[in-house]
Amino acid sequence: MDLTVWTGIVLFGLFFLFLFIGVPISVSIAIAAFAAVLIVLPMTPSLLVISQQLITGVDSTVLLALVFFMLAGSIMNNGGIAERLINLAKLIGGRMAGSLAHTNIIGNTLFGAISGSAIAASATMGRIMHPQETKEGYAPSYSAAVNIASAPTGLIIPPSGIPIIFSLLSGGTSIGALFIAGYLPGILMIILLMVVAYILAKRANYPVSGKTSGSEAVRVVLQSIPSLLLIVVVIGGIASGIFTATEGAAVAVLYAGILSLFYRQLKLPDVPKILKETVIYSGIILLLIGTSTAMSWVLAYAGIPQAISEAMLSITDNVPMLLLIMLFILLIVGTFMDVAPALLIFTPILFPVAMQMGMDPVHFGTIMAMALAIGVTTPPIGTVLFIGSSVSGVSIEKVIPKLLIFYVPLVIALVLVTFIPEISLFLPRLFGLVE
Repeated sequence: MDLTVWTGIVLFGLFFLFLFIGVPISVSIAIAAFAAVLIVLPMTPSLLVISQQLITGVDSTVLLALVFFMLAGSIMNNGGIAERLINLAKLIGGRMAGSLAHTNIIGNTLFGAISGSAIAASATMGRIMHPQETKEGYAPSYSAAVNIASAPTGLIIPPSGIPIIFSLLSGGTSIGALFIAGYLPGILMIILLMVVAYILAKRANYPVSGKTSGSEAVRVVLQSIPSLLLIVVVIGGIASGIFTATEGAAVAVLYAGILSLFYRQLKLPDVPKILKETVIYSGIILLLIGTSTAMSWVLAYAGIPQAISEAMLSITDNVPMLLLIMLFILLIVGTFMDVAPALLIFTPILFPVAMQMGMDPVHFGTIMAMALAIGVTTPPIGTVLFIGSSVSGVSIEKVIPKLLIFYVPLVIALVLVTFIPEISLFLPRLFGLVE
């Protein structure tokens, strides 16, 4: 076997071995990358290369956007925004069968999009909506499944950290274009989830919420506008070129802070907690990015992406078949790896294949985000699955049978976006962000 094959075996063999025995993922990546580079370089250059790549990986002002968006999300989680968004969600989904389930789906989308976190959305919405749904006679496993399945929409609809990471890994794909590209795919996911929720609610004869008066509807809409304006200000500013993604993230922090003070629900004692949360989560992501950059260097130096690309193209040159193979790989990877590390590891491998197939980088980035976001709802690693199950008080064993049907709309949305590029590229083209 040549060096490329041996390097690949050592790199991925050690990585999955360490992962299996419970070593933290960033440490697993770093050790595997170092062991693999020893095959192609002596000890001293190997140490220098890995050390340099750890620093180079996080030496980017673009990553400040990631940190600022995390800080903005933490402020929003503690700033009284969720209640107003849930009231708006109730207004939108209130006259359909299973109205509280639709409220949960829409609420997860709104709160997830603003906070940029599927975990925060599922935890917040689960705590608020599950008791109400149980009181109205909804099956606990059904309401938990709805909450879990709809949480990933917050990872697709910006602001989210996924486009920022993908932009860095793909050599500078426009973050503004990646942000805008997530809207229609995210809305498609919501609509298909609501169709399934409606059919199941009809069969179970779940109730419809009472009619809201005109004055109450106006009050709810007016109360929610300041929260929703965050998306308009930040994404609109980035798309129109008024400010960069990093500056937009800083604006999001400022806006979220002012809005939370205006709502009078952000207290001074909350600030250290918010900053601590941001530092911890940012540190985890930045360490992952640094170690994954080292792994990406080893992959490129050993020629592994090119070898995988040639192997896939040797199987078939049929583009739809290659797309299905990539979707299968991403969906499987998502079941045992969280979104960020999976994106960091598999973008350098699959991105060259996608470019050889003539795909638009923005389209491919959207596909990766959607496929890996589905993984956060699946066993055995799915973080949203565990959080959603925990806050609802329903065991995973009881949730999964109800959750299975909701994978159908998620996968259908993924396939449609994959094979109809305009779903993700229409808005970026409209704003002149892609050709």
